[in-house]
Amino acid sequence: MAAKIKKGDNVVVLTGRDKGKAGTVTQVLPKEDRVYVQGVNLVKRHTAPKPGSPGGILEKEAALHLSNVAIADPKDGKPTRVGFSTLEDGRKVRVAKRSGEQIDR
Repeated sequence: MAAKIKKGDNVVVLTGRDKGKAGTVTQVLPKEDRVYVQGVNLVKRHTAPKPGSPGGILEKEAALHLSNVAIADPKDGKPTRVGFSTLEDGRKVRVAKRSGEQIDR
């Protein structure tokens, strides 16, 4: 099955404490159905000092479940579902259901 959300996509968070926030996907974990979104779902981690890093309380992104994010429509930035269509040259591309706009370049 083709991936509906890929690294580099702009997504909108649908549920949770970061509901409504938008960001870019930095990493996709397909086996766990999870994604990392830049600047969203920040958690604090208490780390011990190690050679090369001072330690302390670090803030970093945690993974979100795929069901809690949706692709942002290229036209208006609102959440949309993803469909697929085939171009004349035979390429399969992702399409926003909301506007019909092509997501892939």
